[in-house]
Amino acid sequence: MNYQELGIQILKLVGGKENVTGLTHCATRLRFNLKDASKAQTAALKKTPGVLGVVESGGQYQIVIGNDVNHVYKPIVEKCDLKPEGGKQEGGEKKSIGARLIDTITGIFTPVLPAITAAGMLKAVLSLLVAFKLVNTEASTYQVINFMADAAFYFLPILLANSAAKKFGCNPYLAMMLGGTFLHPNFISMVTASQESGEAIKLFFLPIYNASYSSSVIPIILTVWFMSLVEPIADKISPKPIKFFTKPLITALVAGTAGLVVLGPVGYIIASWIANGVTFLNTYISWLVPMILGGVFPLLVMTGTHYGIIPIGINNRMTTGFDTIVYPANLASNIAQGAATFAVAVKTKKPEVKQVASSAGITAVCGITEPALYGINMRFKTPLVSACIGGAVGGLFMGFLGVRNYGGGSPGLMTLPGYIGGDSLRDLMLACVGAAIAFVITFIISFILYKDQEEEETAVPATNEKQETPAAGTVTNICSPVKGTLAPLSKVNDPTFAEEILGKGVAVIPEDGNFFSPVKGTVQAVFDTKHALGIVSDTGVEVLIHVGLDTVNLQGKFFEALVKTGDAVDVGTPILKVDLKGVKDAGYDIITPVLVTNTADCGDVIGITEGSVKPKETIIKVNR
Repeated sequence: MNYQELGIQILKLVGGKENVTGLTHCATRLRFNLKDASKAQTAALKKTPGVLGVVESGGQYQIVIGNDVNHVYKPIVEKCDLKPEGGKQEGGEKKSIGARLIDTITGIFTPVLPAITAAGMLKAVLSLLVAFKLVNTEASTYQVINFMADAAFYFLPILLANSAAKKFGCNPYLAMMLGGTFLHPNFISMVTASQESGEAIKLFFLPIYNASYSSSVIPIILTVWFMSLVEPIADKISPKPIKFFTKPLITALVAGTAGLVVLGPVGYIIASWIANGVTFLNTYISWLVPMILGGVFPLLVMTGTHYGIIPIGINNRMTTGFDTIVYPANLASNIAQGAATFAVAVKTKKPEVKQVASSAGITAVCGITEPALYGINMRFKTPLVSACIGGAVGGLFMGFLGVRNYGGGSPGLMTLPGYIGGDSLRDLMLACVGAAIAFVITFIISFILYKDQEEEETAVPATNEKQETPAAGTVTNICSPVKGTLAPLSKVNDPTFAEEILGKGVAVIPEDGNFFSPVKGTVQAVFDTKHALGIVSDTGVEVLIHVGLDTVNLQGKFFEALVKTGDAVDVGTPILKVDLKGVKDAGYDIITPVLVTNTADCGDVIGITEGSVKPKETIIKVNR
């Protein structure tokens, strides 16, 4: 593969370097911050050889490449005129608080993950050497490898200070200086002496909390965020002739004082609360959270929100010495995704699917799941369902028995030594059993459910009238169910629709609350909450109209169904009335996906994705 050409092609399809305000990458994805995401050609990107998938989530435009992402990242960075220290986005799209939070967490933790992973793997190697009695804990070899591994954890505040400064748009070297302040030996000695004597440390008249910040996460992030607010003020008030001296002086003194007196203690207390919460869960319901996370981790990876969970696992290890929630659950999930993909590889009769599934399965069980997730599991749906079930069962097992992870790293077979700790190999053995349970259950379910698509039969709901199988070459026109403006599914802020998991189609931003049948056929389903309806056309095309995002939570409020399951409808038959103002005032997006849910049974599904539209006007053509 020519990575230079692929990088240039991707940059062109995301709108060119002028549209890029930020770029980073994780293990498998390019993570763009775009000025205008509508300029990105999502459909063309998905068809580009070398691109496994595209996800818009957490305020980022994410392009899934796989293990070669770093090679594709380099030529794009060389072409883009980005600020060398990251920087804040300017002129970009407005994002929700949740999207900004996920974007911030991802931007801070993604750059430091290689160091944390390396430290975890060094700990794992050291544990194996001790377990097989190749190294004595008193030997200098043990001591050297141990402090090499501890360095990334102990100096984590400095590593995070650098990446946080780049994310918040302030000077990374001043930020690392603040991180070093938290870890300075003199400060640690003062804290120890204060704890023993009971005499408070004071900066002038301000008391400093007796806390140790080695291996901490939250305190330095809060402090660097505050520094990003102080630095522009220091720049503004500093006289121009001496700004070189006064700006860093004011920034370091004000932010450092706030960090030691207020923000550091606040972060320390928050981290302690999280640790106490983990202790509570481990004591009373140790099985619950690992089971849930084991089941939903693939969905979190799809949206990129798994980076909001990882810091909890890191904080658990930093405060209690081990993690029993995030990493064991993630291990079960990753192994399950690999198992689902292997099952497809064994059962499929398609050589190209077998090849992709085999390689993606190996990568997944080793800890990197995106190739399996986007290349196989989301593509065929049933493997994804199987992985969620198997991951939940594996997580339940490890949570119930309190399996402890001591080393971190990317959860998979390669990081199983990270479960070596304590006085025995108990956690390692149980982690292996939990991974095996997740693998076996997922493999069996995926093998049973998976069918090559051309072997699947078209599912047409039974009606009172006998239906004839449509002749090959039949064209079905699907009309707009409402007056409004068209948009591609990629602009829907929900990966389930944006990634076409439920089927291909288009979206409509409605202008009024009167909805009509888009086809002639039979009402297949009316949801109890009335926010969605399914209709099967006379030609066997199954259409889903989903009004708004997450509107199921309204429990039918603002919705009135005008038809019921089994009713015959024609194009333009009134089917639903919606109080759009009420839905919007309740805080919900009213964009309405119109999907062909049996896309796999259709030849081509061609949609119109822009412009104004009225009911009875065709927005999708389906060739069978």
